[in-house]
This record gives sequence, C-alpha cells and structure tokens, in this order.
Amino acid sequence: MGRDVPALTFTREDRRRYRIKMQQCLDALAQMLRESRFEAERPQVGLEIELNLVDDRAEPAMRNTDALEAIADPAWDTELGRFNLEINIAPRRLTEGGPDAWESEIRSALNHAEQRARSIGTHLIMTGILPTLRHEDVGEGALSENPRYRLLNDQIFAARGEDLHIEVTGIDRLRTYADTITPEAACTSTQFHLQVDPEDFAAYWNAAQAIAGVQVALAANSPFLFGKELWHETRIPLFEQATDTRPQEIKVQGVRPRVWFGERWITSVFDLFEENLRYFPALLPLCDDQDPAETLLRGDIPDLGELTLHNGTIYRWNRPVYAVSRDKPHVRVENRVLPAGPTVADTLANGAFYYGLTRALVEEDRPVWSRMSFSAAEDNLRTAARYGIDARLYWPGMGEVPAAELVLRRLLPLAHRGLELSGMDDAWREPLLGIIEQRCVTGRNGAVWQKEMFHHIDATAHCGRHEALRRMTQQYIDYMHLNAPVHTWPVE
Repeated sequence: MGRDVPALTFTREDRRRYRIKMQQCLDALAQMLRESRFEAERPQVGLEIELNLVDDRAEPAMRNTDALEAIADPAWDTELGRFNLEINIAPRRLTEGGPDAWESEIRSALNHAEQRARSIGTHLIMTGILPTLRHEDVGEGALSENPRYRLLNDQIFAARGEDLHIEVTGIDRLRTYADTITPEAACTSTQFHLQVDPEDFAAYWNAAQAIAGVQVALAANSPFLFGKELWHETRIPLFEQATDTRPQEIKVQGVRPRVWFGERWITSVFDLFEENLRYFPALLPLCDDQDPAETLLRGDIPDLGELTLHNGTIYRWNRPVYAVSRDKPHVRVENRVLPAGPTVADTLANGAFYYGLTRALVEEDRPVWSRMSFSAAEDNLRTAARYGIDARLYWPGMGEVPAAELVLRRLLPLAHRGLELSGMDDAWREPLLGIIEQRCVTGRNGAVWQKEMFHHIDATAHCGRHEALRRMTQQYIDYMHLNAPVHTWPVE
C-alpha cells in the first residue's frame, strides 16, 4: 500500500481488468521462480518504524504534513493518521559494520527528525499505541491528506456496508464503533525485512510464524487504548478489527479477514501470493500498462504492479514481499507483529532475536513447523498479545511454559547460534541478546513499564486517568531519548 494513488471511483470493468492482470502477474511470478531469476547472493535486512507525533504535553499532534516538510528527508513518509510518521531505514547486510553502525544510523535519523519536528512544536514517540490518544482523535479529520488513505477508507467501508465494531476486553472493556478506518492509525509498529533466496522463503516464513507469539510476548508495548487498560499488545486485536472488510454475516460464513495470520504452513512463496488472489477481492483495482509476459519475453524484469498493490492491502503478520532493486527481483519476509519502541536499543535487540532465531530454526534437521500445528502458533500469538511477557506459550518438546522460561531455556541459545551462523561474533551478539535475556529475568517490557508507571502516578497524584496517562507518556519520552533498554526504566 506504499504507493500514491489517485482519488477516483472504480467500475466493474476496472475490477475485471484487474483480476485478469493479477492472474498474469501470478503466472509471471511462477515463471520467474521456475527459471531462478531472483537476486539471492547478497541478502539484506531492512527496517521500518512507525511513530506518533505529540505536542509539548504529550497529546497527539495532527501535523504530519508540517513535520515532513520540516524533516525534509525522503526516508520519512506519512502514515494513515495525521499524528503518524514512518521512517524507512536503508537496507543493509546483517553484519555490515556491526550493530553499532546500524544503531548509530537509526539514532542519527531519529534525532534529526526530532530536532526538526521540535521546531514546529511537535515531538516523536515510538510506542505501539499512543497512551494519550482519545476516541475523538481518530475521526475522519485525522486521516492523512494523501488520497490513497481516503480511497482505501472508502473501499473498505464499501465492502463492509456498515460501521466498524471494535471490542477488546482486558483489565477494562472497550466497546465502540467507528465510521472510518482511522482507529487503525493508533497501531504503530516495527517491521523487520529479511531478503531470502526464493528456495528458502517457505522455511523462513514458517519459522517467523512459529515465533510470532514469542516475539510479541517479549516486546509487548501497547496496553492502553482510548484511556482503557486492555491487552499487553492491544495493537494486535485493534488492527484486526479496524481494517476488517467483513460484516458479521460474512464472518460467520468463514470468509478470511484481511488482517490474517494465515491457516497453514507453506512450501513456496508462491503459495501466499496465490492465496491472495484466491481469497481476497481487490480493494484498489488500479492497472498499469506493463504486460508481465511480454516483459519477461524481452528479458526484462516485470514490476508485477497489480500483484504487489493487492498484496499491500492484505495485512499478514508475516507478509511476502516481491520487489525489484537495481534491475534484479528479490523476495523477502516482512515481519509485522512487533510494536514500535520503546527505544532504538530495544528495537535492535528485537531484531537480533528475530534474525538469529529464524536462521537457527531454518537450519534445524527437524523443523519446528513439522512438530507444531499451525493453530498452536496462532494461539501463541493471541495469548502473547493478551498477557505479554506473563503469557504461557506452547513449544514442541516443552508443552505449555511461561514465555520467559521458553526464551531463556530454549530460544535464546538458538538465537545466538543463528547470529553466529550469519557471521555475527560474540562481542556483537552479547549486548543485543543480553537485552532480551534481562527482559526475561526481570519480567519487564514496555507494556509492563507503562502499566506500572500509570498505576504509580494514578495512586500517588490522584490526578485522573487521562492526566496520569499523559504524565506517564511524558516520562516515557524522556526515557526513550536516553536509549536505555526498557527493562532498566525505573517507576518513580
């Protein structure tokens, strides 16, 4: 969905042409896979971080257009809500320059953006859901100006035919309705990209699915929404509901949701793109002029524009990506389960754990996905979103165990092994995975700190719920800039 689109309406002929073009793209992808035309010699990793904009009081600031003008860097872009921004960190080899180089690059970009945003009275915050966000902040007026968001909003509601129903029950209970998709803008995430050889894609995607619940348990950072204390990673159910094109009757019939974990382990990247075409009608049937078959016949590489646009409107927690870079096509796994923040240090630790663990699981003689049902992996994700680092998760050979115990006893050594196989020496691995280890030992991640700090302020200041959330958010921003991992943040 990362392309600009015009504001328009679609005809039945548009949809018919788009369906034909998507099939042509799928056929071209199949041919390219058969002929091994993909870049696989220099695999890279990438990172996207979505952020929130706040004012001096840590309240949402609807000024992303002004902030982008002030930042003046093409790596930054708008997101769905006027209080959102996104940065795309340039792709790199996993061990290129060491983690210090990657951390310096990310911190430099964020510090520059914060300095420029501050010049217009706004600030950046990395968190899964902005704690000070109110329901009235996500109305129609909060949609970003880019026409693609308005068009996407209109198409989702045309498919639904009724308002969105959002319901999440945690410590508190949230029940509300929305007449736009803007509540989705409350969900700000970290997205890790991993370029792989197409022959290895299925193994890496399966591994990413298998550990999605563990990732969320370790990194949960979204316990509040609209003043309610809900799940540790409320972003998961909110995103599922805020982009749902299905009215209730269609849900009952078993139609797949567009925010989707999936339903099976795969054997090829082709499986996922083929599922996209088979299960999901087009939201944005925009056709380009390129004929993928003729392009391949000339010896050139097709963009597969219709296939990639359609893929961008299906929100898998681990999404396949096809792209062309330097005239060479590649495929990658886009890992989308994690919230943003709390710090760059935490983000890189999460990345090291993900990249290392998936590599180790792919290298195992008996893959974990051959010993674990797909539904167990999905159940792990939902349990982790609800209970965070306190969740009990299933793992083959261990049964149902506390998430921290699973990581310390089984998965952290595997992550070390995977990074070692990727060429990262002990001096680089220890600081990164040490953060993961200490989160498990202390039982503290972003969600735990937010909840404890909120209740501390609420109990001592007697200032009202929103004011306690606001003060907590201001303290969060201060600690975020110190870049000390969240498990070290005090509650005082």
